[in-house]
Amino acid sequence: MKQWVEVKVQVTHEAVEAVADIFNSLRAGGVVIDDPLLLNHLRDSNIWEFCDIPRQENTESVAVTTYLPDDEELTKHITEVEEKIAEVENRIGHCRFGVTKFRKLKEEDWANEWKQFFHTTKVGDRLVIKPTWEEYSPSAKEKVIVIDPGMAFGTGTHHTTNMCMKKLEQIVTPGATVFDIGCGSGILSIAAALLGAGTCKAVDIDLTAVKVAKENVALNGLSDKISVQHGDLLCGTEGKADVIIANIIADVIIMLLSDIPKKLKDDGVFLASGIIDTRVDEVVQAAAKNGMKIVKIDMQGGWAAITMCREE
Repeated sequence: MKQWVEVKVQVTHEAVEAVADIFNSLRAGGVVIDDPLLLNHLRDSNIWEFCDIPRQENTESVAVTTYLPDDEELTKHITEVEEKIAEVENRIGHCRFGVTKFRKLKEEDWANEWKQFFHTTKVGDRLVIKPTWEEYSPSAKEKVIVIDPGMAFGTGTHHTTNMCMKKLEQIVTPGATVFDIGCGSGILSIAAALLGAGTCKAVDIDLTAVKVAKENVALNGLSDKISVQHGDLLCGTEGKADVIIANIIADVIIMLLSDIPKKLKDDGVFLASGIIDTRVDEVVQAAAKNGMKIVKIDMQGGWAAITMCREE
């Protein structure tokens, strides 16, 4: 029976995406982001039935957890985790709370770990995220995205992805062309396709993400609408899009903005997320320098999603 090691790190909100990327680069057994701010938001909005889970009081830190095979490469991977987190701290400053925690699990225990974190969740008016092990009967207007968190990262419940999905309900038009930059699990492309997009081009620089996104696209029966490919940002997205999504981080979005105007159709929309609230002004300034107009800034749990269009 296969053995796994649970690896858990407590970090600041700003460091969450960077640490998740580190875990993803190891081709680990998925990533869980346990964000107390998100948990409180979901409780307050009555999206989930939480039974007796108490309201979270300590919201300063976020637990980022992954599962590594207990094999001959475990020591190397753990060393790599520590080195890469140190590199993140060199870039953004101290971001860890305590030390990395480890726990051994058997394979069936590892599988059950996922199930306590993910449940069927409604996002916005029409989108529903459903793990493969739960049953759900949608209403006539609801679109169900089937995701298996045990094989993917990006489940739609993090603030950044959650805001993107709600915004896609508003901006995706029938037959639209969508580019999903840094697609991760492919959940936003899947949402766009279910909302009526005609073609979605999903791109990620991480080969594991590409594999996972393809699996999730197939799981939802959307391989005819969504193409997933390995690439760096807009590379490989021929033509222009009605909607471009980039749920990444502020630094990458700022860099990407110089290329966005020429990749958008005249009335196209750029949806940028993954932006910590302290970096919003920088993104807004970069947008103005590159001929982009801010349409709306949505905030949730210390994160921002910015909707933009080209200046007329």
